[in-house]
Amino acid sequence: MLKIGVLGAGHLGKIHLKCIKQINDYQLVGFYDPNEEIAKQVEIDKNVKRFTDIEKLIDEVDVVDIVTPTVSHFDCAQRSLKKFRHVFIEKPIVATPDEALRLIDLATEADVKVQVGHVERFNPAFLAAQPYLSNPMFIEAHRLSQFNPRGTDVPVVLDLMIHDIDIVLNVVQSNVKKINASGVSIVSDTPDIANARIEFENGCVANLTASRISMKNMRKSRFFQRDSYISVDFLDKELEIIRLQDLPSETNNPFALVLKMGSGKPDKQLLFEKPVVPDVNAIVEELKSFHHAIMNNKTPPVTIFDGYAALEVAHQIINKINQLPANLV
Repeated sequence: MLKIGVLGAGHLGKIHLKCIKQINDYQLVGFYDPNEEIAKQVEIDKNVKRFTDIEKLIDEVDVVDIVTPTVSHFDCAQRSLKKFRHVFIEKPIVATPDEALRLIDLATEADVKVQVGHVERFNPAFLAAQPYLSNPMFIEAHRLSQFNPRGTDVPVVLDLMIHDIDIVLNVVQSNVKKINASGVSIVSDTPDIANARIEFENGCVANLTASRISMKNMRKSRFFQRDSYISVDFLDKELEIIRLQDLPSETNNPFALVLKMGSGKPDKQLLFEKPVVPDVNAIVEELKSFHHAIMNNKTPPVTIFDGYAALEVAHQIINKINQLPANLV
C-alpha cells in the first residue's frame, strides 16, 4: 500500500480526496491547503487529516497528488521531487514549457514516477473507442462550458482546450507541422473562446474549439478515418460508430443502408453502432493506473513528456492568438 497526500483542497482537490478513499491500494495520509478557512472545513467534511506544513506532509508520504492552481504546480512538484516522491500532477502540468522542461530534469534526476492528470484519457467513452481508432485524418473537437469564474485566471486554451490537445496528440502519431489559431476575450482578461487548427506531418488536421461562455456544456470529438467515423461524447460518456463495409453478396436486412459507389466499384453498406460504455470513474481509474505504474515499475499512461507536449502545443496556440490585432483578441 502506498501512502499518498493531496496538495490543494479546492473544487478538484475535494474530488481527489473522495476518489482516493475509494482505492484500497492507497493510504490517504492527509492534505495541505494554505487557505485556512477552506482547510478547516475540508478536514471536518472529508474526515481527512489536515497538515499546516506542506513539507511535513511530503515527508510522510510515498506519493504526492498535486491539485493546486496551475501557477503553484512547479513549486509543489519541485518540493516533492527533491524528496524523491512519486508525483501525480493535475493538468496542465505547469504554467510554461520552460517549467515543464525543468521538471523533466528534476524527475529524471530523482528517478521517480510522474503522471499528469489528463483525465479524458480515462474517460470510458474514449477508452471504448480505442479499438475503432485507426489513423484518423480529420478530427473535430468542441469543448464548450457555461461561464464559471473558476479557471478564468488562465486562457481557455489552458483551462479547457488542453484536454483535447492531449487527446489529439495521443491519437495522431505524427509531429505537428503547422498551427493556426484565433481567440476572443469576452468576460476575462484572457481569451474565453478559441479555435485552433493543427496540421500534422502525416496530413491529419485537427480543428479544436473551446469556449467557457456557452449557453450549454458540450465535450464532443469526432474522428474521421478511412471507411469510418467515430463520435466520442466525453460529457455524456457515449460512443457512436459509423462504418462502411463491402455489401454482402446476399443480405436479409431490408433496413440496410446501401451506398452506390458507381464507376464499377462495389457497393458499400453503412453500419451504425453504439457500443456499450462501462460506467467507471475516470479520476479513480487514473489514480489506480498511477499506483500500478509505481508498484510494477511501468511507464505511467500519461507521462511527464505527454504533459510537456500538450503544454507546448497549447502555448503555441496562445502565441498565435496573441499575434492577432488587439481588437480581435
